[in-house]
Amino acid sequence: MKKSFRQILLPLFIATSICNQGMAQTAAVGFSIGHNGGLSVKIHGLLSNFAQGFPLAVKLGIGYTSVDPGNAADARRIFINDNTNGTPEQSGHIWDFRGDLLYKMNWFPPAQSFIYAGIRYASFSGDFKYVGGNEDFEVVSDPWGIGAGLEIHFPMNNRLDLVSTVGIDYYINSELQGHDTVYSPDGENINAHHDYTYTDADKAINQPKIEFLIMIGINYHLGH
Repeated sequence: MKKSFRQILLPLFIATSICNQGMAQTAAVGFSIGHNGGLSVKIHGLLSNFAQGFPLAVKLGIGYTSVDPGNAADARRIFINDNTNGTPEQSGHIWDFRGDLLYKMNWFPPAQSFIYAGIRYASFSGDFKYVGGNEDFEVVSDPWGIGAGLEIHFPMNNRLDLVSTVGIDYYINSELQGHDTVYSPDGENINAHHDYTYTDADKAINQPKIEFLIMIGINYHLGH
């Protein structure tokens, strides 16, 4: 699923941006960096004034976030076995896709301010390695969610805006898969170890749940 997510959505995003380059002052592309559960980098496309009388702008984005994947010792017991040998090393990341509708406010003139809300899809991967213990496995999940926040555009010139964004994302519980084990929110687990449950696995793994977002970046307005 993660492979098709990257291969399909990223070209779609790029194609959307290219197709709207002729729409002067109604299309923009940009990037931002900040915190969204970890150090995060995002790229996006913004479309506005594309339908007469329609008061909302549309923003599509893709992000990559480096995260702490969770508790290595608990992950090993819950997904693999009860061994304790080896030195744990761990890393994690999240690819996220977000689609938002933005409504313009007049809170901080001459800057443009927007409140936004939309859907989220995340592809989480946590890698746990035990050096000297002959264990190396990955735990993954693919939760859907929603998000909302505030975005402010500070004009730098007629092409560039400095963009500040704050918000919150909420993700619904999703299956956690690791090695040959799956823990499901509905209790339909596969190869569960001992009496461990989805709640145990969810506590051990830092998959996306409630994530605060604070980002800063730029928008570049397309058109002639």
